[in-house]
Amino acid sequence: MYQYKDREFTEIRFDGQDLRYGELVRCTFTKCTFMNTSMDEIDTSHCRFIECDFKGAALNASIHTESAFENCKFTGANLFVTKFITCKMTGSDFAGAQMDGITLSGGDWSYTNLRHTKLGKQDLRGIRFFEADLSESDLSKADLRDCDLTRVMLGKATLTGADLREAKLEGIDLKALNVKGVRMDREQAVLFLRSYGAKVD
Repeated sequence: MYQYKDREFTEIRFDGQDLRYGELVRCTFTKCTFMNTSMDEIDTSHCRFIECDFKGAALNASIHTESAFENCKFTGANLFVTKFITCKMTGSDFAGAQMDGITLSGGDWSYTNLRHTKLGKQDLRGIRFFEADLSESDLSKADLRDCDLTRVMLGKATLTGADLREAKLEGIDLKALNVKGVRMDREQAVLFLRSYGAKVD
């Protein structure tokens, strides 16, 4: 077990290293690479990762609290049962990442690529997904209340049994959604009917 506190790293290559079981507190990593790095069970708190590359990294069972991963690449990374608690993930790409059992609790996931992600039955209340790509993702029975889903891509996403009440749905192609079993509030239902040309008084 190791601990890094209040440290800054710029353009450092951590590729292939064994960084498991560590604790990172208030550290900043700028344009660092963690390709194929073992980072299982690490804890980060109030850290910033800016334009870092986690391609193929193992982050299983890691916990991230109020950390920021801005414009990072997680291509093919293993995020099995990883927890992100009130994190800022703006612009990060999770293409091909293993995200089974992941926990998203609050935070800002704007402009992220979360295509094909399994988020069924998750409590996603209040998360900001502004302009995120959730195409073909599984959101069945997910709690999306109070989420900002403005201009989110939801093509071929599974929403059966999801709760969308109080969520912002501006700029979403509602006609492309299968809303069977979805819970909506009155305002959303009106928006949905109007998308089909209905006149609602």
